[in-house]
Amino acid sequence: MTAGSKQEVCVHIRWMIRRDMPEVLVIEGHSFEFPWTEEDFIRCLRQRNCIGMVAEYDERVVGFMIYELHKNRLHILNFAVHPDFHRRDVGHQMVHKLISKLSQGRRNRIMLEVRETNLAAQLFFRNAGFRAISVLRDFYDDTVEDAYLMEYRYAVSESATSVPHNRISRLAG
Repeated sequence: MTAGSKQEVCVHIRWMIRRDMPEVLVIEGHSFEFPWTEEDFIRCLRQRNCIGMVAEYDERVVGFMIYELHKNRLHILNFAVHPDFHRRDVGHQMVHKLISKLSQGRRNRIMLEVRETNLAAQLFFRNAGFRAISVLRDFYDDTVEDAYLMEYRYAVSESATSVPHNRISRLAG
């Protein structure tokens, strides 16, 4: 490990509860020029298909994600890690939690929009396997800024494709 690098931490990822909101709002305020308000979070989380999760380290919320469940995809609406925990693997653990919810037959991709000026988020999600698939012109209400639509596609691992789907076909062949 080089001087100045930060120690990775292992976080516990769980459902967001009302008691988490003050810490979530602090992270949101540190993370975005145009942060969501508490009302924005509550309005979103009251919708049936909207899920909130937090990353907890040492009984402290250090990251969160809000995403929607759709028929064939997950859509990240908000995703942030406290600045003190940047580059400590918290974001990757949260992304992997979402990726683990994907499958070939049902939800097979994750989508999100990233501001064109948010280079750190673009690089983070690209390194996590997401690809920019289009530009959304004048996407945001608060600025004339464009967004990149980024997507992660579920891929079946090689070991999963080499295993027969049922024993009978293997024995019969």
